[in-house]
Amino acid sequence: MLNTKGMRFPIDVILVCIRWYAAYPLSYRHIEEMMQERGVVVDHSSINRWAVRFLPLLEKVFRNHKHAVGKSWRMDETYIKVKGVWKYLYRAVDKQGKTVDFLLSEKRDASAARRFFDKAMRHGDVPDTVTMDKSGANKAALDQLNAQRKIPIKIRQVKYLNNIVEQDHRAVKRVTRPMLSFKSFRSAQAVLAGIELMHMIRKGQFMMERCDDMSFADQFYMLAGQVRPA
Repeated sequence: MLNTKGMRFPIDVILVCIRWYAAYPLSYRHIEEMMQERGVVVDHSSINRWAVRFLPLLEKVFRNHKHAVGKSWRMDETYIKVKGVWKYLYRAVDKQGKTVDFLLSEKRDASAARRFFDKAMRHGDVPDTVTMDKSGANKAALDQLNAQRKIPIKIRQVKYLNNIVEQDHRAVKRVTRPMLSFKSFRSAQAVLAGIELMHMIRKGQFMMERCDDMSFADQFYMLAGQVRPA
């Protein structure tokens, strides 16, 4: 279970707050009001600290229980505002729409795309095919990878085939919209990890016994129970 030593709120309250924030289009102040209606007085700044501290940890543990994805990837990037400036969220799904991986980047270039591919392949299998739009930077990153491989990854630059990942961006953007703009790159990384986590749970990507019979909320709490104390 998450280590909440030194915190004055019980773990149940913390988990409810960060789950709501990562799962639904709510601001920290919305959750503060919702908790007050339930007799729990918690400041929105505390919820922010909990989200930044615990959501990345939960997403990291989730990777140990994530269903394998397919070998045909759809890759694209979308925009996320941090401190009023647009940053770039690289994402990929397989042809069934299951999330492969994601990476928030300061820049949108071949180096950023390469970091994304390295991360995605480090945490999963190497794809047979990657479909993307006409981005030269994304193709250049994959060309670099293929230059090091005996069997190259097939690259398809067909925009209409990428509709599935472009549609999938909407689920993430729907949750981030009420947040207006993240205050720091670190907080953006942390919260996006939680949003992607909840999105993957909704898509049935959490692999543990009895998960199929559980609500999304119960799967989240079950995942929290898998965290080993530091």
